[in-house]
Amino acid sequence: MLGAGLGSDRHGELAPFGEVEDPRERARLLDEGLDRLAAYWAGELEPPPLQQPRIPVWLAARYPNRRPVRRAARWDGLFPIDLPGPEALAELVAEVRDLRGPDAGPFDFAAEFEPGADPAPWEQAGATWCLTGFGQTPRADDVRAAIAAGP
Repeated sequence: MLGAGLGSDRHGELAPFGEVEDPRERARLLDEGLDRLAAYWAGELEPPPLQQPRIPVWLAARYPNRRPVRRAARWDGLFPIDLPGPEALAELVAEVRDLRGPDAGPFDFAAEFEPGADPAPWEQAGATWCLTGFGQTPRADDVRAAIAAGP
């Protein structure tokens, strides 16, 4: 799968490298880039990917923003960021299902939560992937403990 999103310029890391800072322009460029990738995967690139009809694409969306959710609904999965809880995920699941329609095919929803949290409420809300998040500075002991605990 390919994960994509607008990225963030919260810390001013885009300008020093000559990258686009405006989120609307980054969104336009993201859409354009994803369309080009889909065209390459559909036959403009040889050899074609083994995954057919193409490599799955998941898009990130910072909750409660809706434009990225609408973008993700055109692809294969949604990785919502900063969800306040499973009820917010259930809201997004319903919204994406409405946007995609009944015959759109499979779609994945990822949920990230703290180590040791119960995934059941997230699964009930519609999560197809449950990921343990360790924050910006993960501690090796916390990661080892989550691995040892298993799914």
